Amino acid sequence: MADEHFLIRGGKILSGSVEVPGAKNAALKMIAACLLTEERCVLENVPRITDVARMLAILRALGVSVEEEQKARRVVITAARINPERLPVEDIRMLRASIVLLGPLLVRCGSVRIPHPGGDHIGARPLTAHFRALEQFGAAIEFDDSFINIRVPPRGLRANKVVLPEFSVTATENALMIAAGLSGETTIDIAALEPHVQDLGAMLSAMGANVALAGPHRYRVRGSPKLHGASCKVRGDPLVAFTFLSAGLLTRGEVAIRGANPEDLTLPFAKLQEMGVRVKVHGDTFAAADPPAVLQATNVQAMPYPGVPSDLQPLFALLATKAEGISLIHDPLYENRFRYVEELLRMGANITHLDAHRIAVRGPTPLTGVPMASFDIRAGAVLVLAGLAAQGETMIDGVHHIDRGYEDLDGRLRELGADIQRVEE
Repeated sequence: MADEHFLIRGGKILSGSVEVPGAKNAALKMIAACLLTEERCVLENVPRITDVARMLAILRALGVSVEEEQKARRVVITAARINPERLPVEDIRMLRASIVLLGPLLVRCGSVRIPHPGGDHIGARPLTAHFRALEQFGAAIEFDDSFINIRVPPRGLRANKVVLPEFSVTATENALMIAAGLSGETTIDIAALEPHVQDLGAMLSAMGANVALAGPHRYRVRGSPKLHGASCKVRGDPLVAFTFLSAGLLTRGEVAIRGANPEDLTLPFAKLQEMGVRVKVHGDTFAAADPPAVLQATNVQAMPYPGVPSDLQPLFALLATKAEGISLIHDPLYENRFRYVEELLRMGANITHLDAHRIAVRGPTPLTGVPMASFDIRAGAVLVLAGLAAQGETMIDGVHHIDRGYEDLDGRLRELGADIQRVEE
């Protein structure tokens, strides 16, 4: 397939409403959970993005039945048979979220040989938390070349008290899925509480386990070795929702967002209020109410939920270019998360790297369109929004990164009035 680019002519005011599709981070984990049962599972509101397509391709390669109704965003998965020896190496290496297949495959198959998963190049994301969790369930882990070999001991995995070494979202999800498939009670401490992690817990409960919050960052799981099928709906994507809200602010328009839970964005909305933006909420619809012409500087630190997600700090950095004063952006999680800054500098932004994890943004500064390259999902979306807010023409390479997490981003922006085209080289 030919390389694709976005061609953007900035300066258009965006207005209207947009419905948010299902969350990538929820859908991928719920798809993995379907492997825990031989019975039929139905997932609704599954986003049509390439990461989901790749995860479904992995399941098909394993011998799992996958039926898609794309227009309805509905997927039916029946994992009556699984052949772990047919894991597609290249798909695994291209999809970081495939790491959450470890838990269900270990429960169903007893051993797993999997290559190191890939994903965005946003910095070191070691798998230590996953390995610590697996070992506490009794699994044995060995490494050879670029593969991870995990075996269940003769006595089997056991329910246990699991203590994670950090608030790892995917390690928490793997631990939840393993615990759900075992007899007995497991507690998981230092657990991530992101909304999509809680959704996974609700799905596992619908499949016959009992997953409950049992204190600050603790889950209690009463599992069952015979889980059954279930029907679940993927929540609206709060990251996509905040992207469209920001698009309206950056172009001085008003965009109403439907289908995402505003409570998933409590602290991001509070940070917007510090910048002078009040978000009005009516049910599951929200929009910025009479935003000021010039925003106010603020400080943002990426943190685990309920903090500002690391995925949203690039959007705050872009908004800070339209704010009066100096904004400090701190992302302690990933050292390469600021790669997009070099592209914004080329557009005229005034940003200083303080160290690998902190930047200072001085505003307001006008942006001018230039050719740019996307490096990951969220950075790509930020560059698109920068192009919408800039004067002149912007060309963005690396559209395939954006397509991994955003369903038809260019089409949805055009419906709001943006001048953006997808072009082939």
